[in-house]
Amino acid sequence: MPPITSDHSVLTSGSQTEVKLPARFLWGVSTAAHQVEGGNLNNQWWAWEAAGRVKSKDCCGNACNWWLQAERDFDLARDLGLNAMRLSLEWSRIEPRQNVWDTAAIHRYRQMLQGLRERGIRPFVTLHHFTNPLWFEHKGAFLDFEAPQLFERFTRRVISEFGDLCEDWVTFNEPNVYAALGYVVGEFPPGKRGDFVSAIRALSGMGRAHALAYRAIHELQPSAQVGWAHNYVVFHPAADSKLDRGIVRLVHELFNESFLRLVDRGSLAFPLHLLDGDTGNVQGTYDFVGLNVYSRFRVAFDLNFASQLFARIFVSEDAPQGDKGVENPYGEVYPAAIRAAVERVAPLGKPIYILENGVPDAADRIRPWLLMNVLREIHSLVAENHDLRGYFHWTLTDNFEWSEGWGLRFGLFSLDPTTQERKPRRSAELYKRIVQQNGLSPDLAREYEHPLAHATRNS
Repeated sequence: MPPITSDHSVLTSGSQTEVKLPARFLWGVSTAAHQVEGGNLNNQWWAWEAAGRVKSKDCCGNACNWWLQAERDFDLARDLGLNAMRLSLEWSRIEPRQNVWDTAAIHRYRQMLQGLRERGIRPFVTLHHFTNPLWFEHKGAFLDFEAPQLFERFTRRVISEFGDLCEDWVTFNEPNVYAALGYVVGEFPPGKRGDFVSAIRALSGMGRAHALAYRAIHELQPSAQVGWAHNYVVFHPAADSKLDRGIVRLVHELFNESFLRLVDRGSLAFPLHLLDGDTGNVQGTYDFVGLNVYSRFRVAFDLNFASQLFARIFVSEDAPQGDKGVENPYGEVYPAAIRAAVERVAPLGKPIYILENGVPDAADRIRPWLLMNVLREIHSLVAENHDLRGYFHWTLTDNFEWSEGWGLRFGLFSLDPTTQERKPRRSAELYKRIVQQNGLSPDLAREYEHPLAHATRNS
């Protein structure tokens, strides 16, 4: 597919500008298996929840009940007019024990992918979205020297089973987040804190696994498009000081740049490359770049944060925010982060998809504002000839939000996890009309520029 660069338009109506995107632009939502399926009893996250390690002490339980009734939400997506959906396959369902394959789980995933295609929705399938089978976790996960080969074997089985139903593959979701929260911050399993050596080794292991998966997919399905989902955060210094500017550069390099360098150059920056082993085969293993973009954070040099390399990362009290997490703010709502992320990866010369973007907002007080302003950023980037081909909102319905449990509500539809009742938020109607218009008309913008849209400070 050629770059989408030539058929955008900008029309002016009074003081408002109409935003119009290309006819083949993808509008979607993103999901993750563990957060929506329910009953994933055989991965490390279920064990983490059972051990009481989730901040809220919640457990996933039935989640959104997708394993039994995913099609109910596929209907919601179809009724919004969406033409794409990102979902993941749960490795621990497909291979519950090493070398043991569950044909019933494979059949259920075929039903899901067929259900999407029957509704005119193009699936983007993620192979690894934070969860590991327990047998793989017990081996050390991506610290184990066999991990890349084990992931490649899983990938080959997936392509052989589902390659006729999907051509868009995301190998890993946010390897930088997996490494940082699992080995440095301690909020994800295995819950290590300040273990930068293991974080780099895990990141490198995922890079090698990604490269093997990339080549296996293309061997089995030459027409496939393969990428990964990269979490990109904007970091700004808390003060105009050399120490704060220096710590921002360090945090940016470690979090935003490390995996990008692996796929672009085949090596981490000095001296991190001394820890990562041979990663030369990772270079160039991507057909597109997926971006997960949410927030901006302030960073200050602080001697009290030695386990984070003396980086105190926080959100300014007066910044636009969604709902707070159990312990900390989720992050500043910052639509301009879309531009920063796209401009960073544009030199890689590949198509770009915004694979996640959203805000925790149970009252729907800031989500409409985010949607409209992100759409304006996307339109400007396409108008500047950036090869940006789709936007996937996180997420369709409220789901289980990892270490925050059920406390953060990202859905266009609210969800009662007990009754499984869904109710559309106002932003669901806004997103539907954006999709129908393939953009944002001045009338629609005015309709949603209500006082709540400006209630951006976290209450």
